[in-house]
Amino acid sequence: MTAAATVQPRSPARRAAQVFFRTPSGVAGLVLVLLVVVAALFAPHLAPYDPVQYRPIDRMQGPSAQHWLGTDLYGRDLFSRVVYGSRISLAVSILSVSLALLVGGTLGALAGFYLKWVDTLIMRVTDVLLAFPAILLAIALLAFLGGGFWNLTIAIAVAYVAPFARVARAAVLRTRDTMFVEASTALGASDLRLLLRHVLPNATGPILVEVTLRLAYAILGEAALSFLGLGTQPPAPAWGQMIADGRPFLETNPWISIAPGLAIMITVLGFNLLGDALRDALDPRLGR
Repeated sequence: MTAAATVQPRSPARRAAQVFFRTPSGVAGLVLVLLVVVAALFAPHLAPYDPVQYRPIDRMQGPSAQHWLGTDLYGRDLFSRVVYGSRISLAVSILSVSLALLVGGTLGALAGFYLKWVDTLIMRVTDVLLAFPAILLAIALLAFLGGGFWNLTIAIAVAYVAPFARVARAAVLRTRDTMFVEASTALGASDLRLLLRHVLPNATGPILVEVTLRLAYAILGEAALSFLGLGTQPPAPAWGQMIADGRPFLETNPWISIAPGLAIMITVLGFNLLGDALRDALDPRLGR
Protein backbone atom coordinates (compact mmCIF):
# COMPACT_ATOMS: atom_id res chain seq x y z
CA MET A 1 0.00 0.00 0.00
CA THR A 2 1.44 3.37 -1.02
CA ALA A 3 1.68 6.36 1.29
CA ALA A 4 -0.75 8.29 -0.88
CA ALA A 5 -3.35 5.58 -0.43
CA THR A 6 -3.27 5.94 3.34
CA VAL A 7 -3.99 9.69 3.33
CA GLN A 8 -7.39 10.33 4.83
CA PRO A 9 -9.63 12.87 3.10
CA ARG A 10 -10.34 16.06 5.02
CA SER A 11 -13.72 16.26 6.70
CA PRO A 12 -15.98 19.11 5.49
CA ALA A 13 -15.73 20.87 8.86
CA ARG A 14 -11.95 20.65 8.91
CA ARG A 15 -11.67 21.84 5.32
CA ALA A 16 -13.97 24.77 6.05
CA ALA A 17 -11.96 25.74 9.14
CA GLN A 18 -8.69 25.59 7.22
CA VAL A 19 -10.07 27.71 4.38
CA PHE A 20 -11.53 30.23 6.83
CA PHE A 21 -8.35 30.74 8.85
CA ARG A 22 -6.32 31.10 5.63
CA THR A 23 -8.52 34.07 4.71
CA PRO A 24 -7.08 37.28 6.23
CA SER A 25 -10.31 39.21 5.85
CA GLY A 26 -12.25 36.46 7.62
CA VAL A 27 -9.84 36.42 10.56
CA ALA A 28 -9.99 40.23 10.73
CA GLY A 29 -13.79 40.09 10.75
CA LEU A 30 -13.75 37.49 13.51
CA VAL A 31 -11.42 39.65 15.61
CA LEU A 32 -13.63 42.73 15.16
CA VAL A 33 -16.76 40.81 16.11
CA LEU A 34 -15.05 39.33 19.17
CA LEU A 35 -13.93 42.79 20.27
CA VAL A 36 -17.51 44.06 20.14
CA VAL A 37 -18.79 40.97 21.95
CA VAL A 38 -16.16 41.38 24.68
CA ALA A 39 -17.09 45.06 25.04
CA ALA A 40 -20.76 44.12 25.44
CA LEU A 41 -20.10 41.33 27.95
CA PHE A 42 -17.65 43.27 30.10
CA ALA A 43 -19.12 46.76 29.72
CA PRO A 44 -19.35 47.38 33.51
CA HIS A 45 -15.64 46.64 33.83
CA LEU A 46 -14.49 48.51 30.71
CA ALA A 47 -16.55 51.69 31.03
CA PRO A 48 -14.90 54.23 33.38
CA TYR A 49 -18.13 56.18 33.99
CA ASP A 50 -21.85 55.64 34.38
CA PRO A 51 -23.21 55.98 30.82
CA VAL A 52 -26.44 57.75 31.84
CA GLN A 53 -25.29 59.99 34.69
CA TYR A 54 -25.40 63.71 33.90
CA ARG A 55 -22.24 65.75 34.60
CA PRO A 56 -22.94 69.36 33.51
CA ILE A 57 -19.49 70.46 34.58
CA ASP A 58 -17.92 68.12 31.97
CA ARG A 59 -20.25 68.89 29.06
CA MET A 60 -18.94 69.14 25.47
CA GLN A 61 -15.32 68.25 26.26
CA GLY A 62 -13.09 66.93 23.50
CA PRO A 63 -11.15 63.66 23.59
CA SER A 64 -8.60 63.62 26.40
CA ALA A 65 -6.85 61.30 28.84
CA GLN A 66 -9.82 61.64 31.17
CA HIS A 67 -12.49 61.17 28.50
CA TRP A 68 -11.04 59.15 25.62
CA LEU A 69 -13.82 60.01 23.18
CA GLY A 70 -14.95 63.24 24.79
CA THR A 71 -18.30 64.04 26.39
CA ASP A 72 -21.75 64.93 25.09
CA LEU A 73 -24.16 67.79 25.72
CA TYR A 74 -24.97 66.49 29.21
CA GLY A 75 -21.39 65.74 30.23
CA ARG A 76 -21.75 61.98 29.81
CA ASP A 77 -18.59 60.09 28.85
CA LEU A 78 -18.87 59.01 25.22
CA PHE A 79 -16.53 56.03 25.55
CA SER A 80 -18.71 54.61 28.33
CA ARG A 81 -21.85 55.19 26.29
CA VAL A 82 -20.35 53.56 23.19
CA VAL A 83 -19.28 50.52 25.21
CA TYR A 84 -22.71 50.14 26.80
CA GLY A 85 -24.34 50.84 23.44
CA SER A 86 -22.77 47.65 22.09
CA ARG A 87 -25.02 45.74 24.48
CA ILE A 88 -28.17 47.24 22.98
CA SER A 89 -27.05 46.80 19.37
CA LEU A 90 -25.93 43.19 19.82
CA ALA A 91 -28.96 42.26 21.90
CA VAL A 92 -31.43 43.67 19.36
CA SER A 93 -29.58 42.16 16.39
CA ILE A 94 -29.11 38.71 17.93
CA LEU A 95 -32.68 38.45 19.24
CA SER A 96 -34.27 39.76 16.05
CA VAL A 97 -32.17 37.57 13.74
CA SER A 98 -32.79 34.52 15.94
CA LEU A 99 -36.54 35.12 15.83
CA ALA A 100 -36.46 35.72 12.06
CA LEU A 101 -34.40 32.55 11.60
CA LEU A 102 -36.81 30.49 13.70
CA VAL A 103 -39.91 31.66 11.84
CA GLY A 104 -38.50 32.21 8.36
CA GLY A 105 -36.21 29.16 8.46
CA THR A 106 -39.09 26.91 9.51
CA LEU A 107 -41.40 28.25 6.82
CA GLY A 108 -38.71 28.00 4.16
CA ALA A 109 -37.80 24.45 5.16
CA LEU A 110 -41.45 23.38 4.97
CA ALA A 111 -41.86 25.07 1.58
CA GLY A 112 -38.74 23.43 0.14
CA PHE A 113 -39.52 20.00 1.57
CA TYR A 114 -43.22 19.64 0.76
CA LEU A 115 -43.47 21.89 -2.34
CA LYS A 116 -46.92 21.96 -4.03
CA TRP A 117 -49.53 24.12 -2.28
CA VAL A 118 -47.42 24.54 0.85
CA ASP A 119 -44.60 26.05 -1.18
CA THR A 120 -46.97 28.24 -3.18
CA LEU A 121 -48.71 29.64 -0.11
CA ILE A 122 -45.52 30.37 1.87
CA MET A 123 -43.67 31.88 -1.08
CA ARG A 124 -46.56 34.19 -1.95
CA VAL A 125 -46.57 35.48 1.63
CA THR A 126 -42.81 36.10 1.45
CA ASP A 127 -43.30 37.89 -1.88
CA VAL A 128 -45.66 40.31 -0.15
CA LEU A 129 -43.12 40.94 2.64
CA LEU A 130 -40.27 41.38 0.16
CA ALA A 131 -42.32 43.97 -1.75
CA PHE A 132 -41.59 46.40 1.10
CA PRO A 133 -38.05 47.60 1.89
CA ALA A 134 -37.03 46.17 5.25
CA ILE A 135 -36.53 49.56 6.91
CA LEU A 136 -39.94 50.86 5.74
CA LEU A 137 -41.65 47.69 6.94
CA ALA A 138 -39.97 48.07 10.33
CA ILE A 139 -40.99 51.75 10.54
CA ALA A 140 -44.60 50.84 9.73
CA LEU A 141 -44.65 48.18 12.44
CA LEU A 142 -43.11 50.52 15.00
CA ALA A 143 -45.66 53.20 14.12
CA PHE A 144 -48.32 50.65 15.09
CA LEU A 145 -46.55 49.00 18.04
CA GLY A 146 -44.68 52.01 19.42
CA GLY A 147 -40.98 52.35 20.19
CA GLY A 148 -38.96 50.45 22.75
CA PHE A 149 -36.48 47.59 22.90
CA TRP A 150 -38.85 44.66 22.41
CA ASN A 151 -41.02 46.31 19.77
CA LEU A 152 -37.86 47.24 17.88
CA THR A 153 -36.67 43.64 18.05
CA ILE A 154 -40.00 42.31 16.76
CA ALA A 155 -40.14 44.86 13.93
CA ILE A 156 -36.65 43.98 12.66
CA ALA A 157 -37.40 40.26 12.99
CA VAL A 158 -40.57 40.53 10.90
CA ALA A 159 -38.65 42.48 8.24
CA TYR A 160 -36.11 39.61 7.90
CA VAL A 161 -38.47 36.62 7.98
CA ALA A 162 -38.88 36.58 4.20
CA PRO A 163 -35.13 36.54 3.32
CA PHE A 164 -34.54 33.66 5.73
CA ALA A 165 -37.48 31.77 4.26
CA ARG A 166 -36.04 32.15 0.75
CA VAL A 167 -32.55 31.03 1.77
CA ALA A 168 -33.84 28.06 3.77
CA ARG A 169 -36.10 26.95 0.92
CA ALA A 170 -33.25 27.06 -1.59
CA ALA A 171 -30.94 25.15 0.76
CA VAL A 172 -33.55 22.44 1.42
CA LEU A 173 -34.34 22.10 -2.29
CA ARG A 174 -30.68 21.28 -2.99
CA THR A 175 -30.73 18.55 -0.34
CA ARG A 176 -34.16 16.91 -0.40
CA ASP A 177 -33.56 14.86 -3.59
CA THR A 178 -30.12 13.50 -2.70
CA MET A 179 -29.55 9.75 -2.52
CA PHE A 180 -29.18 9.51 1.26
CA VAL A 181 -32.53 11.26 1.76
CA GLU A 182 -34.20 8.92 -0.72
CA ALA A 183 -32.61 5.94 1.05
CA SER A 184 -33.93 7.10 4.42
CA THR A 185 -37.37 7.59 2.89
CA ALA A 186 -37.29 4.04 1.53
CA LEU A 187 -36.39 2.76 5.02
CA GLY A 188 -39.53 4.39 6.41
CA ALA A 189 -38.14 7.52 8.05
CA SER A 190 -40.79 10.06 8.98
CA ASP A 191 -40.88 13.54 7.48
CA LEU A 192 -39.81 15.09 10.79
CA ARG A 193 -36.82 12.74 11.04
CA LEU A 194 -35.85 13.44 7.44
CA LEU A 195 -35.92 17.18 8.03
CA LEU A 196 -34.11 17.21 11.37
CA ARG A 197 -31.56 14.42 10.82
CA HIS A 198 -30.78 14.54 7.11
CA VAL A 199 -32.02 17.62 5.26
CA LEU A 200 -31.40 20.55 7.62
CA PRO A 201 -27.91 19.49 8.84
CA ASN A 202 -26.77 19.43 5.21
CA ALA A 203 -28.39 22.79 4.46
CA THR A 204 -26.86 24.80 7.28
CA GLY A 205 -24.04 26.38 5.24
CA PRO A 206 -26.08 28.99 3.32
CA ILE A 207 -28.27 29.62 6.37
CA LEU A 208 -25.24 30.27 8.59
CA VAL A 209 -23.84 32.76 6.09
CA GLU A 210 -27.21 34.48 5.90
CA VAL A 211 -27.27 34.75 9.70
CA THR A 212 -23.94 36.60 9.84
CA LEU A 213 -24.95 39.01 7.07
CA ARG A 214 -28.38 39.65 8.60
CA LEU A 215 -26.74 40.44 11.94
CA ALA A 216 -24.90 43.29 10.19
CA TYR A 217 -28.14 44.49 8.57
CA ALA A 218 -29.95 44.28 11.91
CA ILE A 219 -27.32 46.47 13.59
CA LEU A 220 -27.70 49.04 10.81
CA GLY A 221 -31.48 48.81 11.09
CA GLU A 222 -31.41 49.26 14.86
CA ALA A 223 -29.14 52.29 14.48
CA ALA A 224 -31.33 53.84 11.78
CA LEU A 225 -34.53 53.35 13.77
CA SER A 226 -32.91 54.67 16.95
CA PHE A 227 -31.70 57.68 14.98
CA LEU A 228 -35.33 58.35 14.04
CA GLY A 229 -36.40 58.02 17.68
CA LEU A 230 -38.21 54.70 17.15
CA GLY A 231 -35.77 52.46 18.99
CA THR A 232 -34.61 52.21 22.57
CA GLN A 233 -35.56 55.43 24.29
CA PRO A 234 -33.19 57.91 26.00
CA PRO A 235 -31.21 58.02 28.19
CA ALA A 236 -30.26 54.48 27.11
CA PRO A 237 -26.98 54.67 25.12
CA ALA A 238 -28.20 53.47 21.71
CA TRP A 239 -25.69 54.19 18.93
CA GLY A 240 -28.24 55.62 16.51
CA GLN A 241 -29.73 57.91 19.15
CA MET A 242 -26.22 59.11 20.06
CA ILE A 243 -25.60 60.09 16.43
CA ALA A 244 -28.91 61.97 16.38
CA ASP A 245 -28.00 63.78 19.61
CA GLY A 246 -24.71 64.96 18.09
CA ARG A 247 -26.17 66.09 14.76
CA PRO A 248 -26.71 69.73 15.82
CA PHE A 249 -23.05 69.94 16.86
CA LEU A 250 -21.34 68.40 13.82
CA GLU A 251 -19.48 71.61 12.98
CA THR A 252 -18.30 72.46 16.49
CA ASN A 253 -18.17 69.09 18.34
CA PRO A 254 -18.17 66.33 15.73
CA TRP A 255 -16.85 63.64 18.08
CA ILE A 256 -20.33 63.28 19.63
CA SER A 257 -21.55 61.64 16.40
CA ILE A 258 -18.23 60.28 15.17
CA ALA A 259 -17.70 57.98 18.18
CA PRO A 260 -20.94 55.93 17.81
CA GLY A 261 -20.62 56.11 14.02
CA LEU A 262 -17.22 54.43 14.17
CA ALA A 263 -18.64 51.79 16.51
CA ILE A 264 -21.38 50.98 13.99
CA MET A 265 -18.90 50.90 11.12
CA ILE A 266 -16.50 48.54 12.93
CA THR A 267 -19.27 46.17 14.00
CA VAL A 268 -20.95 45.99 10.60
CA LEU A 269 -17.59 45.62 8.84
CA GLY A 270 -16.69 42.75 11.16
CA PHE A 271 -19.90 40.84 10.48
CA ASN A 272 -19.65 41.44 6.71
CA LEU A 273 -16.05 40.20 6.55
CA LEU A 274 -16.99 37.21 8.70
CA GLY A 275 -19.96 36.39 6.48
CA ASP A 276 -17.94 36.63 3.25
CA ALA A 277 -15.23 34.36 4.64
CA LEU A 278 -17.79 31.82 5.89
CA ARG A 279 -19.43 31.78 2.47
CA ASP A 280 -16.13 30.91 0.82
CA ALA A 281 -15.18 28.38 3.50
CA LEU A 282 -18.51 26.52 3.35
CA ASP A 283 -18.65 26.39 -0.45
CA PRO A 284 -17.32 22.94 -1.47
CA ARG A 285 -17.07 24.04 -5.11
CA LEU A 286 -13.97 26.06 -4.26
CA GLY A 287 -12.05 22.82 -3.75
CA ARG A 288 -9.38 24.36 -1.53
